[in-house]
Amino acid sequence: MKPALHLLNRLGRRTVAAVDAVGYGAGLVAEAMVFTAVGRYRGQPVRLAAIVEQMRQVGFDAIPIVMLLSLTVGLMLAIQFIATLSEFGAQTQVVLAVAKSVTREFGVLITGILVAGRSGSSFAARIGSMSVSQEVDALGVMGIDPVRYLVAPALVAMLLMLPVLTVLSDAAAIFGAALYSAPMLDISVPTYLAQTLEHLTPRDVWEGLAKSVVFALLITVIGVATGFSVSGGAEGVGRATTRAVVVSISAIIVADMIFSFFLNR
Repeated sequence: MKPALHLLNRLGRRTVAAVDAVGYGAGLVAEAMVFTAVGRYRGQPVRLAAIVEQMRQVGFDAIPIVMLLSLTVGLMLAIQFIATLSEFGAQTQVVLAVAKSVTREFGVLITGILVAGRSGSSFAARIGSMSVSQEVDALGVMGIDPVRYLVAPALVAMLLMLPVLTVLSDAAAIFGAALYSAPMLDISVPTYLAQTLEHLTPRDVWEGLAKSVVFALLITVIGVATGFSVSGGAEGVGRATTRAVVVSISAIIVADMIFSFFLNR
């Protein structure tokens, strides 16, 4: 009986902690959005320079690695699809299969996981370091709201840049698939790309972009909330950084599964 009660006790504590974390994250997002929308009228505007700097770190600096990995994944998808579809004599359908799977699924998923690893960990480490050195408390003493100063620029930058990175990822992955598939289908790369555009519909692209907005919210909230909760000095910052990456990627995959279930039934 005691092990069962102990298990229920732990389950209850974790459930309460999870609900508390979700509420805290939702509060951070709401407060950051309020500062972004009406902060200037309250005398605490979100600085444009801070947003641009976050956009550089989150978006522009990530373009090379996003493009390279997406190109590689596109090649891999083309190899797998052609090998599988050849068993049914339908290898020409690789154009359709790659176009739909990349724009709806793989482009945004690759981008989300990469950005979670780069920027989610960066948010947690930066805010966590400031928390343990009491710099966050110092901001409050100086009359600077930490959410306006630290969270709002990161949130705006993520919401703007993740969709852009997703489009670039889609393009790179489809181009990578074209490099392998075009010779196998005895067509040129421009012809392959033209057929891809014929198969794609606006819904395919919008489905990926909608996911990217949700992923941006998840990565930002988990990163900054983990950073604000850091304790235990440098060791605590390290643990928080790792936790932010793991939780962000897990949340992205679960959210992607939910999207796919409801949008493709």
